Amino acid sequence: MKALVLQKDKELEYLSLPDPKPRSPTELLVSVKYAGICGSDIPRGFQGGAYHYPLVMGHEFAGIVEEAPAGSAWARGDRVTAFPLLPCGSCGPCQTGDYAQCEDYDYLGSRRDGAFAEFVYVPEANLFRVPEQVELRSAAMTEPCAVALHGVEKLRIQAGMSALVIGAGPIGSMVAQWLALRGCAPVYVADVDPAKLEIAAGMGMHTIDSGRLDLVEELRRLEDRGGVDCCVEACGLPSTFLQAIQCTGRFGQVVFMGNINGTFSIPQKEFSRILRNEMTIQGTWNSKIVPRGKDEWTRVLEFLDASLQVKPLISHTPPLSEGAGVFYRMVARAEWFNKVVFEI
Repeated sequence: MKALVLQKDKELEYLSLPDPKPRSPTELLVSVKYAGICGSDIPRGFQGGAYHYPLVMGHEFAGIVEEAPAGSAWARGDRVTAFPLLPCGSCGPCQTGDYAQCEDYDYLGSRRDGAFAEFVYVPEANLFRVPEQVELRSAAMTEPCAVALHGVEKLRIQAGMSALVIGAGPIGSMVAQWLALRGCAPVYVADVDPAKLEIAAGMGMHTIDSGRLDLVEELRRLEDRGGVDCCVEACGLPSTFLQAIQCTGRFGQVVFMGNINGTFSIPQKEFSRILRNEMTIQGTWNSKIVPRGKDEWTRVLEFLDASLQVKPLISHTPPLSEGAGVFYRMVARAEWFNKVVFEI
């Protein structure tokens, strides 16, 4: 099979590899049709963040079942997407279905080879059926959509609450949509990138160019409770973590979603703001796939290509054979990218 292989740090090659082999009898062979680049793939591939080399990255994907073991609930030709975290199944968090906190997990595209390839084996328990009305390219966005939903689920939302999302990238735009679907109004989206803000505005969000305006002053001007009711930080910068606190008003709620790059410290004045405003601050990580049928992945797939729009977020759909060049241009910031989904 063909695959985009991380040979060593900063070195990607499109190569022919032996076809993969299953690690257990419950794994199904999936023919990958679309696979997205996650923000985490950049430090993994270009900042020494890989667990091992060579590595086939890619954990956001959708495809078609190629082979299924006898007695499986799946059949050749079924359209699927897959939860990429492979839990151990025996630790304490696994017993409660909190797989993201598993003490000994594996991970497609990170700890084992993933979906930047023509084929990948996936445990049956990790597969989700893609509804007929959902395009497979959109279904490749299920994982980040579920991450966004999981973060929003941390908030105690009542209709009419004001909300702010800091970061208008793909995850931030998904968060904003979930907040609006849950009844938040208005939903502000802040970023320094005019092109990303234009996409968010097209989705009905109130945008703030925080490269041009002072975000904190603007939010306190717009919201008479000293800030918004809910804020989701979706950038991962120490400065935006602080802004999230500064932009949130009395009895407000903050969710830290961005995977932080750097060290976050908070001045005494802003810490006092947390105490005096009795803020609730929560972290979020990954998503949940239990209980089946009411889990976050199933709900994403019910909303995709309908109330939840991901097509406007996809800026590039190159063939996987061009993957190395795409990554190099992304890292060098040689052109504008939003969400890249490889066609395989």
